[in-house]
Amino acid sequence: MEYVIEMLNITKEFPGIKANDNVTLRVKKGEIHALLGENGAGKSTLMSVLFGLYQPEEGIIKVRGKEVAITNPNIANEHGIGMVHQHFKLVENFTVTENIILGMEPKKSFGRIDIAKASKKVKEISERYGLSVDPNSKIEDITVGMQQRVEILKMLYRDAEILIFDEPTAVLTPQEIHELMKIMKELVSEGKSIVLITHKLKEIKEVSDKCTVLRKGRYIGTVDVKDTTEEQMAEMMVGREVSFQVDKEEANPTDVVLSIKNLNVINNRKLQAVKNLSIDVKRGEIMCVAGIDGNGQSEFIEAITGLRKIESGSIMLNGKEISGMTIRNRTLEGIGHIPEDRHKHGLVLDFTLEENMALQTYYKEPLSKNGLINFEERNKVSERLIEEFDVRSGQGSETKARSMSGGNQQKVIIAREMDLSPEVLIAAQPTRGLDVGAIEYIHKRLVEERDSGKAVLLISLEMEEVLNVADKIAVLYEGEIVGMVDADKTDENELGLMMAGSKRGEVS
Repeated sequence: MEYVIEMLNITKEFPGIKANDNVTLRVKKGEIHALLGENGAGKSTLMSVLFGLYQPEEGIIKVRGKEVAITNPNIANEHGIGMVHQHFKLVENFTVTENIILGMEPKKSFGRIDIAKASKKVKEISERYGLSVDPNSKIEDITVGMQQRVEILKMLYRDAEILIFDEPTAVLTPQEIHELMKIMKELVSEGKSIVLITHKLKEIKEVSDKCTVLRKGRYIGTVDVKDTTEEQMAEMMVGREVSFQVDKEEANPTDVVLSIKNLNVINNRKLQAVKNLSIDVKRGEIMCVAGIDGNGQSEFIEAITGLRKIESGSIMLNGKEISGMTIRNRTLEGIGHIPEDRHKHGLVLDFTLEENMALQTYYKEPLSKNGLINFEERNKVSERLIEEFDVRSGQGSETKARSMSGGNQQKVIIAREMDLSPEVLIAAQPTRGLDVGAIEYIHKRLVEERDSGKAVLLISLEMEEVLNVADKIAVLYEGEIVGMVDADKTDENELGLMMAGSKRGEVS
C-alpha cells in the first residue's frame, strides 16, 4: 500500500520536554487522517516537523515513498505539503489576495506585482472548492471563518497535495464547522490527502477515515474511525474514562450581581453591534449568552470589561455604575475575564508562565510590598496554579507562554482568573482549543464558582457546552436578545432557530 506521508520514529525535544518520543504516522493518499491527543500531547509539534518548522533529533520522513529532508517550509511546499496553523498567519491590513501571494508574487514587467492576475486565480480556486471568498476584502474586515478559508486558499494556490489542518474548528461557529467539513470532503474527492489535528471526537467521527492517537508525546495507536466509538478514542487519548456529562445540582440563584440596562455599543466599523440590550446576571447562576459568532458578543464583553467605550446605557455591578471605570478598577470591583482571544487580551506571550499568572495581582500583597515584588511568593502562587489546573510545560513557572500549546495557554488564563474568585466571571469561549479531559475539569470549576455563590456569564458558540453548563440561556442575534430560555427546557433545534434570528414564541 502506498503511503503519501510516512513519519517514522520521530523524536523531537525541547528544553525540559520530549514533545515527540519515537512517534510514527502513516497517511494514505486520498484519506482524512485525524491526529488526536490532549493539549500538549505533541500533535502540533509533529506536524511542524513535517512542515519543516522544526528539525527532529531522530527519525525519517518519506513523501510518496522517498526519504526527504524538510529543512524549512519552502521545501515542504515543494513536496506539496501545506499547513493551516491554529493561530492564523495573516497580515490584517492586507487584502485576501495580497496575503495569498505573499512570498510568491506574480510579476509584470519592471518588477511590478500583477495583482489582477493573482486575484483572478484566487477567485477561480475559491469557486472550484466552494470557498466563496472575496479576493479583494481586507483581512481585518472578514470573519474568523473566512480568514481560515484564506489560509486554505493559500495552500491550494501553492498547489499543495497534502494538507495539514491544525485545530481548524477551534474558532468556528457550528455552521462554519459544517461548511469546513464539506470543504474537506471536497478536497479529498479531488485526490488531496488531509491530516487533521484535533481533539473534537465528534468531528473525527464525521470526516476522518483513520485516527492516530498521541499521549504525552508517545504514539498510542491508530484506529479505523468507523469501528471505534468516541468513548474509546477519548480513553486512548486521556488514559482514563471521561465523562461527557456535566455533573451539577439545580441552580439556586439569589440577588442580581450584574445588571445591564439598554446597552448600546458601536463596533470598529462604526456600526451598531449591541442594540438596547438589557440582561441581569444573578449570584449562584450560570447565564450563557449564545449565538453565532459576529452577532455582537465580542463588543458586549468588551463593554463590560472596559475594553470598549459604550454609546449609552448602564452597567451596574453590585448596585454600582462601572461603565466609566478603568479596566483595573473594574477588576478590583470584582469582574473576572477569560477573553476569547487568548493572544490579544489574555497573555503576554514573551512573559514566563509565572509572570502571566500574576498579571492581575502583581501590585497587591502578598505578591508585592511597598512597590517591591516578592518573587518567592509569586513563584508559590504560580506553582500551586500549575498543579491545580494541570498546566503542562517544559520548564514549569519559567516557561515562556509563547512556547506552550494553545490549550495549555488557555489553562493559564483560566487558572489566573478563577483564582481571583471574582463576583462575576465572564468566560468567553473558555474551553476553546481544550481537550475532553480539560473541558471536563473547566466545566466542573465553573459549576463550583456558581455553587460558591458567584455569578458566571458564559459566552459560548459550542451548542453542547451551552446546553450542558448553562442554567439560563440568552440568545443574541444581530446585537439583540431574541429570547431567554431555561437550559433544561430547550434543545439544540430550538436554540439553532433562535440563533438564526427567529424570536421565541413565549419569551420567559
